[in-house]
Amino acid sequence: MNDLDALVAAAQADFTAASTPADLENAKAQYLGKAGRLTELLKGMAALTPDEKKSRGAAINEAKQRVEAALNARRQALAEAELQVQLKAEALDVTLPGRHRGTGGMHPITRAMERIEAIFSSMGFDVADGPEIESDWYNFTALNNPLNHPARSMQDTFYVDTKGTDGISLNLRTHTSPMQVRYALQHARRYKADMDAGHPMPDIRVIAPGRTYRVDSDATHSPMFHQVEGLWVGEGISFKDLKAVYISFLQQFFETEDMQIRFRPSYFPFTEPSAEIDMMFGSGPLKGRWLEVSGSGQVHPQVVRNMGLDPERYIGFAFGSGIDRLAMLRYGVSDLRAFFDGDLRFLSQFK
Repeated sequence: MNDLDALVAAAQADFTAASTPADLENAKAQYLGKAGRLTELLKGMAALTPDEKKSRGAAINEAKQRVEAALNARRQALAEAELQVQLKAEALDVTLPGRHRGTGGMHPITRAMERIEAIFSSMGFDVADGPEIESDWYNFTALNNPLNHPARSMQDTFYVDTKGTDGISLNLRTHTSPMQVRYALQHARRYKADMDAGHPMPDIRVIAPGRTYRVDSDATHSPMFHQVEGLWVGEGISFKDLKAVYISFLQQFFETEDMQIRFRPSYFPFTEPSAEIDMMFGSGPLKGRWLEVSGSGQVHPQVVRNMGLDPERYIGFAFGSGIDRLAMLRYGVSDLRAFFDGDLRFLSQFK
């Protein structure tokens, strides 16, 4: 074995002994670096004759190629070993069930709201939306609930610092009833020319679903809740129409006629006469229990005046129903707060 064969064998042994890429690069420097053994041999050729340089250079180049081949082979071996370690660490058990991405669903309150809108739309009612930050006039005064009226204490609410045009603080609306007056005023303006010409105004038929706010929180009340306000005003709209419309709504919403419905005398400042609407299922866990589902009544003459209409000519009814309460009864939920806790185990049942 000549000196070049010995050098190649030594390089191959050192490369094989390198257990990491860093060790391999250190071993490479001993042979192929600027001060490596093969590099020094090439530098020593300067003292040789031309014929000796030719034969010696060819031999050194051949040795260099063998060293580089051994180096590349070891690099490949170390890379494959590292890959095997990584694959083993990241191994997947293909027999395990796959992880499916969950699909979203509509919130039960949204489901109930869309169902209510569809039912009343089929009866010819428009669907209106209004501001959640409301003026005192629309939220209280226009609904025959002026300042210092005792009924205001029943709707303890949230106020904001900004003042309305009447100098009174704006509030988060306590019901969607302000849309009664807002919508009726727009309706009356739309048909003012026709009415001035002696033509009757088309009936006002509208529902206003949306979020409302009161300082209240327990199993059946929430500081934020959803309500749907209903209004039908025209010539000769009576309490009989209220009963027919609302009974039909409940039967369609709960998809059953196996229920009893009663209109119990009550008081609201914006209706006269007024009634609470109760229902009792004929079967199921709520059989035999009367449950309040809505307030209602004939629109108070003062409210009709605030709508810009003549109460001697135009009359109608209004109702306000808690959408959350209706959803609780439809889906058999006992605690209103479950709708808003964000527990996916609960909400996923309604997908």
